[in-house]
Amino acid sequence: MAEKYCKESRVVQTDLVLPNDTNNHHTLFGGVLMKRIDAVASIAARRHCRTEVVTASTDSVDFLHAIEPTDAVSIEAFVTYTGRTSMEIFVKVIKENLMSGERKIATTAFLTFVSLDEQGNPTAVPTVMPETEEEKKLFETGVDRATIRKNRRKESNELAAFISLQKSWEKM
Repeated sequence: MAEKYCKESRVVQTDLVLPNDTNNHHTLFGGVLMKRIDAVASIAARRHCRTEVVTASTDSVDFLHAIEPTDAVSIEAFVTYTGRTSMEIFVKVIKENLMSGERKIATTAFLTFVSLDEQGNPTAVPTVMPETEEEKKLFETGVDRATIRKNRRKESNELAAFISLQKSWEKM
């Protein structure tokens, strides 16, 4: 399987914060941002493997600064680490005050996607080659995050096996 540079999967989407996307604090709803993050990350994953993909996990979403209606929101995503059939996507969200020009990292996130073949089965993905210092740091720390994901998935499956499927209103 071939190797690809991180930059080959890079996606940048910039948008406004509109009134219907804000909450009662007059900041961008976290759920609206999470939807945008997932969409941009999925494009990065598909650019990397050129197959259909499915979101396997949202590993983390860290909201660092509120995004306000005076801000533009730039969501940047790229593949930072790969397994055999999975890809880790790093997403950074930059808020830019359109009046002052001040920019801040508003949110960071890691998501994992799995590449699918025509039958919907997991299929191999190209390895990723980092070039910039940012890409190299994310790549070098990717194995640790992959281990954490694997352990968390095992724990989630164990918990799911324990959790009741009975309807709450039917419980005694």
